[in-house]
Formats: sequence, C-alpha cells, structure tokens
Amino acid sequence: MFRHFAWKYPDKISANICYSDDLAHKLYGAADAFLMPSRFEPCGLTQMISFRYGTIPIVRETGGLKDTVQPYNEYDNVGDGFSFSNYNGEEMLNIINYSKHIFFDKKRQWNQMVDRAMANDYSWNASKFKYEGLYKYLMGEC
Repeated sequence: MFRHFAWKYPDKISANICYSDDLAHKLYGAADAFLMPSRFEPCGLTQMISFRYGTIPIVRETGGLKDTVQPYNEYDNVGDGFSFSNYNGEEMLNIINYSKHIFFDKKRQWNQMVDRAMANDYSWNASKFKYEGLYKYLMGEC
C-alpha cells in the first residue's frame, strides 16, 4: 500500500521499506517528534536516539519506553516526552493531539522539553554509577 501511494503521489509521499542508517539519522534530525506506539518493548533504543537529536518521543508506556521517557507535565513543566498507557488508537491520537498543542501553542515549554531530552545521559559511564549505587545498597554499604 505504501509503495503504491509513493508511486501514485511521488511529490508527496516516500516509502522506504528498508533499513538505512544514513536515512534514519536524517529522519531523527529532521523530525520534531518520534512516534513509537509499541505493544511490547523490552528496552527501546530508538527513543534514546531521538533524545540525542532533540526529537521528542511519543510512546506507549511499556517496558523500556516507560522506564526512559518521563511524560510531560505542563503544570510543573517537567518531562522529556509524551506517553499513553493503553494500546489503542484513541489514546494514541489524544496524546498526539496534546503534543501538537504544546508544540504549536506553548513553544517555550516545548523547547525546554527538547533541552531536557537532549540532556539525558544513557551512557555506560552514567549507568556504572547507578549499578555501583545499587550494589552498595544491596550489600548494606549505604
């Protein structure tokens, strides 16, 4: 279907049903938001990549997506992405529309969210301190 519409409307639609590291980096860099409505996601690297590019993730709260994306709270102005809990189109569309509202009507808050997302550190260097702290806690050293 996607290839058909890309053929029919080549000036409006592109269907790239393949893996291209180059294209992936260009898409992350060009996008304002990244939709990842996974039913199941044990880890999730793509939302972490989107953080690095300042591309705000919109995710379903499951597995690693729930662990890494802090939902935006406009009252406290915290969070680095948007999330929804149930795997259905209605909730997904509601959070997409909410994110569009923040993007278009509250640009300052959106840009602050981008700054927070890009400041996330999921490197091994940051992880080793968390593991070390957990180990010390479990050993009763804290």
